[in-house]
Amino acid sequence: MNPVLDYHERSKHHLNRYAPGPDGLDWASQPDPFRRYAGAPEVELPLLAGELPVCWDELFSSTGVLQHELNSDSVAKLLQLSLGLSAWKSFGGNRWALRCNPSSGNLHPTEGYLICPDLPGLPAGVYHYRPDRHCLERRATTPFAWQGGFFVALTGIHWREAWKYGMRAFRYCQHDCGHALAAISYAAATLGWPVRLLANWGDDEIATLTGVNRAEDCAAAEAEAPEALLWIGPGVVPGRTEVMAMLAGAKWAGHANTLSPEHRDWPDIPAVAAATSKPAGTIEQAGLSAPLPASLPALAPASCEPVSQIIRRRRSAQAFDGFSAISEQRFYRILDALLPRASQPPWALLEQPPNLHPVLFVHRVHGLEPGIYCLPRAPEALEDLRTAMRPDWLWERVSNGPEHLPLYLLAPLDARKFALTVSCHQNIAADSAFALAMLARFDDIGTGEHPWRYRQRFWEAGMLGQTLYLEAEAAGVQGTGIGCYFDDEVHRALGLDTTRFQDIYHFTVGTAVVDARLGSEAAYAHLEAIARRED
Repeated sequence: MNPVLDYHERSKHHLNRYAPGPDGLDWASQPDPFRRYAGAPEVELPLLAGELPVCWDELFSSTGVLQHELNSDSVAKLLQLSLGLSAWKSFGGNRWALRCNPSSGNLHPTEGYLICPDLPGLPAGVYHYRPDRHCLERRATTPFAWQGGFFVALTGIHWREAWKYGMRAFRYCQHDCGHALAAISYAAATLGWPVRLLANWGDDEIATLTGVNRAEDCAAAEAEAPEALLWIGPGVVPGRTEVMAMLAGAKWAGHANTLSPEHRDWPDIPAVAAATSKPAGTIEQAGLSAPLPASLPALAPASCEPVSQIIRRRRSAQAFDGFSAISEQRFYRILDALLPRASQPPWALLEQPPNLHPVLFVHRVHGLEPGIYCLPRAPEALEDLRTAMRPDWLWERVSNGPEHLPLYLLAPLDARKFALTVSCHQNIAADSAFALAMLARFDDIGTGEHPWRYRQRFWEAGMLGQTLYLEAEAAGVQGTGIGCYFDDEVHRALGLDTTRFQDIYHFTVGTAVVDARLGSEAAYAHLEAIARRED
């Protein structure tokens, strides 16, 4: 059997058994949530003073956002609003950090690296971003020389998720990469910067560029897998050969810390990571040759709040109240933001049509009948989805929403119990205003020459998740990503042809119930306290 599809099948949860995982949590080996490079020079970054003067609706306007200068101050803003801390929480003597980019179990396998030429206040080099200290660790000094932009690379530490989730952890690491990609896209848009996902770079090149494959610096630490490389800024992207040549004489510094004193091996994870490794020179991303759809109408207004405030306020709801509804207008705006608009975040990252399509379980939307709905995010996907599902679905176009929104009613019914059951019996899937399952195209995964598409489908799911998180916050409600679900139970209920589509992520949106027992403090209060003591 194909190793990618074999992993996917064996990492599924089922009603009568869960995917292989630890029997219990070994708290003594809980991974350190922060990677550090001892001996690497630190570059302190300024923290945001208040909110940036860009409101949420401006991100999606035709006039765009004023472009910030490329310098250390604006790079600091980008990193804080995408990969930085958003708050600290505490309960029962325990204290943990939240971040702007959400993560499965708040375990944060994704690490960020900055690769830049000389910028005002920031010398050329390779840097690791430390979100706990909001600083850069200078891993390499090298004469990078180009104009108009910089790179941000993402890597993943699979062990951080495997500690809690076992075999299924590889899926969650890819979800988290997608969340981080979208988080960077939104933060860059707030600064007026375009962003591109560079599909022609291979994993080995990204590993070399970030230094995560350097045995002399990283051999004693948990492995970091190369994930994605982004170009940020208005300039022309320098070529791979050119960049790697500049890197050849780099002087490296720092040694990666060990995150856990002991580990449990999950051999399926390095196996699927190897099977989905991406070679260099591949520009195809999604398996489709068509470009993104033609321009869609502008998004309806949602919020005049500052983007930076919405980003830093984002939380994963732990419970919903079970009775509050949202308006049709807000519901349609949230769904409309999931459609790809080539010039707007986060879909400006991608250059090809979407491969994920939500099936929605609508519980409490004013003016909309409860039931199961489908949102094909690409015109050509409609017939594929209809053919792949059971023949008795209605596929009745919702007529009272925006004319361009392809929302279809499959069946009018109370789907709360079903949504709860297939989301691992979690009440948040039924107590919300609506929940959804994301169906990914699967007939081009694990076959032919493009097994890395498996990772990219989960990235797209994470990007959808981050969009739902921020759109929910802008609408005055909250969302939660659900990584625990019974894959094949969803497939059976939908009558889905699983060679063509499979369910790879769940999400839910509603009115959150806040746990008043949790303590909270500002994200970087600890740095401000240190600064006061030093003064």
